[in-house]
Amino acid sequence: MRPAQGQLSLDPAVRTGRLANGFTYFIRRNINPKNRVIFYLANKIGSLVETDNQQGLAHFMEHMNFNGTTNFPKNQLVDYLQKAGVRFGADINAYTSFDETVYQLPLPSDNPEVLRNGIQIMRDWAKGAMLDSVEIEKERGVVLEEKRLGKGAAQRMQQKYFPVLFGNSRYGQRLPIGIDTVLNNFKPGSLQRFYHDWYRPDLQALIVVGDINVDEIEKAIKQKFADLKNPVNEKPRIKYVFTLNGSNHFVKATDPEETSTQVQVLIKRQARPVKTTDDYRTYIVRKLFNHMLSNRCLELAQQKQPPFIYGGANVGSFLGNIDAFTMRLIANPGELEKGFKAVWRETERLKRYGFTAGEFEKAKGDYLKNNENTFKQRLTAYSDQFVGEYLTYFLNGTAAPGVEKEYALTQAIVPLLKLKDVNAITSNFSSDMNRDIIVTAPERDKTSLPDELTVNKWIATIKQENISPYKDSFTQKALLTTQPIPGKVVRQIDLDVIKATELILSNGVKAILKPTKFSDNDILVKAIAPGGSSLYSDADYESANVAAYLVTTSGLGGYSYNNLNKFLAGSTIASGVFLTDYSQGIQAAASPGELETLLQMFYLYFTAPRKDSVAFERYIAETRASLTDRKNSPENRFYDTLSAISGNYSIRRTPPSLEKLNQIDFNKSYQIFRQQFSDAANFTFTFVGDFNIEEVKPLIEKYLGSLPATYLHEKAKDLGIQPPTGKITKIVKAGLEPKATVSLKFSGDYDFSYANNLEMDAMAEVLQIRLIERLREEESGVYSPGVNVRYSKTPASRYVFSISFGCAPVNVEKLIASALDEVDKIKRFGPTEINIEKFKAEKSRTHETQLRANDFWSEYLNDNVLNEGDIYAINDFNTILEKVTPENIKRKANKYLSGNNLIQVILLPQK
Repeated sequence: MRPAQGQLSLDPAVRTGRLANGFTYFIRRNINPKNRVIFYLANKIGSLVETDNQQGLAHFMEHMNFNGTTNFPKNQLVDYLQKAGVRFGADINAYTSFDETVYQLPLPSDNPEVLRNGIQIMRDWAKGAMLDSVEIEKERGVVLEEKRLGKGAAQRMQQKYFPVLFGNSRYGQRLPIGIDTVLNNFKPGSLQRFYHDWYRPDLQALIVVGDINVDEIEKAIKQKFADLKNPVNEKPRIKYVFTLNGSNHFVKATDPEETSTQVQVLIKRQARPVKTTDDYRTYIVRKLFNHMLSNRCLELAQQKQPPFIYGGANVGSFLGNIDAFTMRLIANPGELEKGFKAVWRETERLKRYGFTAGEFEKAKGDYLKNNENTFKQRLTAYSDQFVGEYLTYFLNGTAAPGVEKEYALTQAIVPLLKLKDVNAITSNFSSDMNRDIIVTAPERDKTSLPDELTVNKWIATIKQENISPYKDSFTQKALLTTQPIPGKVVRQIDLDVIKATELILSNGVKAILKPTKFSDNDILVKAIAPGGSSLYSDADYESANVAAYLVTTSGLGGYSYNNLNKFLAGSTIASGVFLTDYSQGIQAAASPGELETLLQMFYLYFTAPRKDSVAFERYIAETRASLTDRKNSPENRFYDTLSAISGNYSIRRTPPSLEKLNQIDFNKSYQIFRQQFSDAANFTFTFVGDFNIEEVKPLIEKYLGSLPATYLHEKAKDLGIQPPTGKITKIVKAGLEPKATVSLKFSGDYDFSYANNLEMDAMAEVLQIRLIERLREEESGVYSPGVNVRYSKTPASRYVFSISFGCAPVNVEKLIASALDEVDKIKRFGPTEINIEKFKAEKSRTHETQLRANDFWSEYLNDNVLNEGDIYAINDFNTILEKVTPENIKRKANKYLSGNNLIQVILLPQK
């Protein structure tokens, strides 16, 4: 069917069709990542279709599709996918919202059997759930534990303001997580009726994007999904909407565990989804509006004494058929009025004067640059980028014309836009009707919070103020005022085994260059050196800890922080300096055409970092404000305790405080930064991405070869900050909700090597599999147990192996015992052969994809630099992986999970 006049056509690169039963499909070939495919099954049903006694069943049904289908009974589905190299929760996943339920499944596409079974799995998810009553009973606990994780201050306050925010709409009555009375008591027949009524082909679509044969996939879809049948006397899919009646609402909500005072103002209006060329023009105008308004709010936040902790506003989608102009504010303690007026004053300034011509032209140029970069990267874009577009196209009717069409539209529309087009948005959303004001705060501020009349008076006062027009302080100028004297490449080393090249410059700087074609128009650049704050005393630690942040927020060259952002807007340049415990450096990204600008920034960070006392005073003010109610949060108290114990109560690991804040000396911070970036010969720079070595060499010689060098080659100092030995248990009692959080940490000295690291990863993965099977599937006691291992060589070879989960307080001891029992089984018997095979499959498949990703290589090269590792070890991956056996993991477990050094930290409710 041809689109109507002005209607945007669907991306011609995707093949779409609709079967006789109403089932829809979208198929697109995309070769990045290679030998991979992503399946999405979209269902146009969510919590809104639930009856009163079904609240939560849409989400529960999502869970049940992983607990037994026609071709994969009980837990065979997860088991099969793990053997194929797919991780449960990380790769295979799903979500339920108000209007939709969506399942996702990434798979290898170079295995015909796995590919066939992938389509069978999607067919089973569409209409093949077993809904076994025993499995339903087991899953109740899992769903209730997921619900428990969301309980706390935010959820309690939402219960107070959601009725206002959602009005009398269906959205306020059907939160996807459901209600306890239904989740605890529904009969299997109720879930089966929901499934029968709503999982039907006329409400479903399959989206397939990846390295596949489109003809074969289409044929398989027609064979598998054509026999799906819609129910007799099917229920109509009612389109629930918000009805705007012009009324305003105001609500206050406080909670003893809330950590800040916040205000949201929402001015609602009917949404205008993007379907036509004219809609797309409106979409661009909004993007420009939000970009310029964001810059103005950012300038407010850059003041010496910011009027708020955070303040911002934008126009965007709200829910369903409604858009909203939304103002958000996190106030400084005791300064709610000041912060509110500061942001509202900007909206009033916009109403009176609009944006300036200079702001507008800059924003248009930036938008065109961003659009051009997206266009240049289209041939190496990842498949998930396309899946998201087709998903919203099916679910919401939002246009998905494709990158080429959007590029052509943008190039045609943006140059013709007028300033009045953007300024008109302000009047569209500047209304005293359909306005919601929501104030949330700590309980102790309950009596001092304003009422609706007071906030309305604040708004009225702003309307009467004599507000001057906005003055843009930005002036385009060069980053460097003088050009550096280039150095020379004195030695070039071919690292053929990893297809890279190492350069040694005349000032001692090392650079490792790995050109790739994994992502067009993209280069990742990092610089790293050992040292960090470990080289400074505890008395100077607080100054060292914020040194990189203060330099970053000071700006660069002749640009303030805000103007630097404006200078870089529209580019792909992203750059940040860091100074951690044991290293310092820069991590950045840019397109090939922007590499020189990026390296100029590197040069300035080393030679002339900007020092701005306003940035320092702003940081102090913001941090002091954030500390006021920080301890209200039980989660903060738990993780503060965990950090302090794990760091053996080093002053560098105890919680932030006003006393620590007062120790920061701005001059000392700046001095420390200059010292740590004074010896370029101690740094290694890595370049990974879309570049030609001979073309970038002159830039490297000019901007890196000219950097200062002291040749001291400092190393990080071992501070001895490590978890204490022995068995330690600490109970933290905090919080009102009946929920607990558990952290178990094994730690000690470690034999760091590529092979040992891989085996430690294996041990974590096989234990993760068992804890999911036991704590979640068998005992129904947790939602998502986590197992993690960290190992490091700098400054000393150490490891930390962690197990964590949330649960009901009454189940803490039982579940800890079960977790430790699984650890003991690995020590006594080793993991099962099948779980080792699952790890190998997942790790091997992940490794294949990583080898074709810039970010992986950038991280790998830098880790090897910092840990002085064997840069060629990665080529032994397959050999080392093959040697991972149950017996080897058993030995690892007995060595590193002995339990002699075990820290248990448990968060329990106050009562």
